[in-house]
Amino acid sequence: MNADWLSQLAPARAPAPPSWWPPAVGWWLLAVLIFVLLATSIQWWRFSRSARRRRLRRAAIAELARIRALDAADQAAAIQRLMRRYALTTYGATAVAKLSGDAWLRFVQTHGGAGFNGADGRAFLAAAFGKAASAPETDWSSAAEDFIRHTPPSASAT
Repeated sequence: MNADWLSQLAPARAPAPPSWWPPAVGWWLLAVLIFVLLATSIQWWRFSRSARRRRLRRAAIAELARIRALDAADQAAAIQRLMRRYALTTYGATAVAKLSGDAWLRFVQTHGGAGFNGADGRAFLAAAFGKAASAPETDWSSAAEDFIRHTPPSASAT
């Protein structure tokens, strides 16, 4: 045996440290998976909010159809309660709960209830709270339906 063979070997060198860029295929797949999950969850969140608003609107309009079958004396009070519940659910308690009288009518008018303008709105409130039982000049159920249908999509209180 010759002890000289070790001297003939090349000097020992450590390999270069692994680079962080470009990442391995597994990291690319993980990044794509995270992106897809994020995009899917955002779409699901947006769809569930709009679906909730559509269900609420359909339920309110269905109840309004049942209210139309009532007699004129009970109709105004039932429409008032329905509109108040719908507004509380849609716009939130902080924006709606404290409103009454003319402030409530202004809120309804600015949010799609143009049929409750002026004397028609005051007559509606009077009939709703039993102060006057006069026949309405406008169709309050149609005005309430306009209020329900014209709720902007960004008005959700959730």
